[in-house]
Amino acid sequence: MSKAREKLLESFVGGVIMDVTSAEEAKIAEGAGAVSVMALYKVPADIRKEGGVARTATVDKIEEIMNAVKIPVMAKVRIGHYGEARMLEELGIDFIDESEVLTPADQYHIDKTQFKTPFVCGARDLGEALRRLNEGAAMIRTKGEAGTGDVNQAIVHMRKIRKGIAELVGLYELGDFYKEQGLEGTDHEIAESARKYGVPKELVYKVAMLKKLPVLNYAAGGIATPADAMYMIVLGADGVFVGSGIFKSEDSQKRAKAIVEAVRYWNDPRRLVDVSRGLKEGMKGIATEALEKKDMTQHRGR
Repeated sequence: MSKAREKLLESFVGGVIMDVTSAEEAKIAEGAGAVSVMALYKVPADIRKEGGVARTATVDKIEEIMNAVKIPVMAKVRIGHYGEARMLEELGIDFIDESEVLTPADQYHIDKTQFKTPFVCGARDLGEALRRLNEGAAMIRTKGEAGTGDVNQAIVHMRKIRKGIAELVGLYELGDFYKEQGLEGTDHEIAESARKYGVPKELVYKVAMLKKLPVLNYAAGGIATPADAMYMIVLGADGVFVGSGIFKSEDSQKRAKAIVEAVRYWNDPRRLVDVSRGLKEGMKGIATEALEKKDMTQHRGR
């Protein structure tokens, strides 16, 4: 990993990354303390509402946002769309999100090892996370269900990733215990896990030894309140992405600052109360249980 990429990723630890659709929104996010912004032509709630083919933002829109702030700028590309990714890399974007929120272009994900620009990808469970890492992703986020304002699925996905890691750690440590007793270890079982996930066993062993993913694991998808953001950190997220939850609320500037504070002081309930006081109603949103499977973006890209 290059020094520049390492420094960039270090700056994301314990941070909030906000979806923005204009220079004005980008400045609000930067002023609130966001560590990065995600340049889009529409926030996920509007993409969901208006339908049609969702593509990466226009060059002009991305450059408008890049020129407005000093913090790193990300942008989304469709799953499998090498053309959009090459365009963003040429633009000098800091990070590319190969995103299920946009309309998938291909059944295959991008080989991210072919790019100098780092990628972040969504995952619903450990298997998806490991497959994206094996393709070269430098960062993982939960998929959740973007544009709903309902944090439920982000929580579900974070718990699935945690459970998958716990199972690997258990196998690995049990194997060491068996070997200490002169018994056969659990190498066969770990190799079977790697086959199940479709990744090299070396990657599975790495996760088992680290007891976590070897990259940052952010929470995303439906985070709309400071309490949502705080709880995702409690579940083990290294930071949060917030999209429609800020700029679809009635008090975007204050809410943005409150979410940053909630993540920064995630272990201080009194601070959570203080930053939440005076906030107006959040986005109305959609309960994920009311969505049909065909309307869920989380099932795109496995």
